[in-house]
Amino acid sequence: MKKIALLGMSGSIGTSTLNIMQNHDKDFCISFASVHNNVESAIKSAILFNIPKICITGNPEKKIDEEEFPDISFYYGKESLLSLLRDEDYDICLNAVTGSAGLPYTMEVLQRGKKLALANKESLVMAGHLVAELVKNNNGEILPVDSEHSAIFQCLKGHSIKEVKQLHITASGGPFRATPLAEFKDITVENALKHPTWSMGTKVTIDSATMFNKGLEVIEAHWLFNLPYERINAIIHPQSIIHSMVEFLDGSILAQMSSPSMELPILYALSYPKHIASDNVQTDLLSISALTFEKIDKQRYPLFFVAIQAGAAGGLYPTIMNAANEAALSLFLQKKIHFTQISNMVDKALNKFENISFPSLEDILHVNKEAFDYTYLSTD
Repeated sequence: MKKIALLGMSGSIGTSTLNIMQNHDKDFCISFASVHNNVESAIKSAILFNIPKICITGNPEKKIDEEEFPDISFYYGKESLLSLLRDEDYDICLNAVTGSAGLPYTMEVLQRGKKLALANKESLVMAGHLVAELVKNNNGEILPVDSEHSAIFQCLKGHSIKEVKQLHITASGGPFRATPLAEFKDITVENALKHPTWSMGTKVTIDSATMFNKGLEVIEAHWLFNLPYERINAIIHPQSIIHSMVEFLDGSILAQMSSPSMELPILYALSYPKHIASDNVQTDLLSISALTFEKIDKQRYPLFFVAIQAGAAGGLYPTIMNAANEAALSLFLQKKIHFTQISNMVDKALNKFENISFPSLEDILHVNKEAFDYTYLSTD
């Protein structure tokens, strides 16, 4: 039985992981889990799945009466979570913490040489060169949880990266794929949260609407599979059935397909290198009417192209870009800016800060805060 450290248990990835646990309690158990503020939900899950330790990294409004839950040990703060990752017994850590906050936990797991099931793409976006160095020096292993990277990972099984001509990462196009550009100024938060094919957390859903998320995935693929940006392509695939494709030097293309559900890539990351029997995700091929593909339009999705440029520039630019997007997204969710202002604010931040080619973790964390604060306070 594999012992799992589950970070971000109350988010969409964490919830999907718990769904998997219900049908695979003989395959996996959770050694400890973290939650930011959704403590009540976390306690219910801990009782249901016999999770002995919970770390609360946020500032929940209601104080916990620990004596009421004698079978659960509670820990508080980010430093406590880092200590658990450093000292506790687990076989694999699933990092499903949202945004830049997940980076220190990725570094700690890999520093220890543990397997990391990575759903926090910002870890590679912000510090890909540092993460790659940790994997190399500590015999760690990253197992991708994003559906697109899991698809590539599966298609590459048994093949050398030297055989690959190009990676093709698919994107749904989000809720505004067919919305007239003239109507973008009227897009509301509620509109942006209505994803046509996936059920995801708030941040990822908005990032999917702007296609920023797909830009991050291209950067992530660059670090995961050690390929230059010109050999990583992204295309719109509205049905979200094909999750990504690998094109080989001889012209053949392998694709991984399934109904859109995060439970499948999570299960594969946890069960790797095996595909284990499961009824969690089923795909009816006869119900699929068509599989179509479209080019990504620069006018409709400017943030995708900004992300690719920042990724290719490297250094601190991906961190600046990501921090500015997190700040702008927060402002959009508070209805302080319009949807179309998000990309403008990211551009502004990239023009504000200077780049460093090979930043340290301290450099990255420092500019991450600076770029976030600058953007959050700049709404003009």
